[in-house]
Amino acid sequence: MTTSAPITPLSPTKQRIARHIVDGVTTNRDLATATGLSADTIRQYVRDIRESVHCPPRSKPQVFVHLLLGTGQVAPPTTDRPAPELNAEQQQLLKAVAEHSTPRDIALAAKIAPADLRSALDELIAETGAADVTQLVVLAHAWGLLGARPTGTVQSEAVQ
Repeated sequence: MTTSAPITPLSPTKQRIARHIVDGVTTNRDLATATGLSADTIRQYVRDIRESVHCPPRSKPQVFVHLLLGTGQVAPPTTDRPAPELNAEQQQLLKAVAEHSTPRDIALAAKIAPADLRSALDELIAETGAADVTQLVVLAHAWGLLGARPTGTVQSEAVQ
């Protein structure tokens, strides 16, 4: 599904929740603890935030974070880590992992064999010093390696 609907700006409370998500707080329970809100309220706010950035409900956290950062709903964090020198294949994999949720779609977008995806991701994570793919996407935004969401489109991977 392609959407070109405008991005709905987040309220200050939703921006605070989105910032926690970008910072790595991902479970509703942890978000509730961090914000002092109930888990039910957090669940609804996360749904609202996903909807405002046109993020399908079953998208992986790194896709959600990419949309939050790429749409400007949350400013990229600063980092004192220097940006790594990524080759063209690594840059393509980085973009693919930020935009797709399923291993098959990531491999297809990165133009690598699905059997080689895990080792390529492990190598990219090691190269950047990220803890996981979500932090990789956050760091890539901080380094300016990932720009805004391309032309207002989102690939829907919610149908499985």
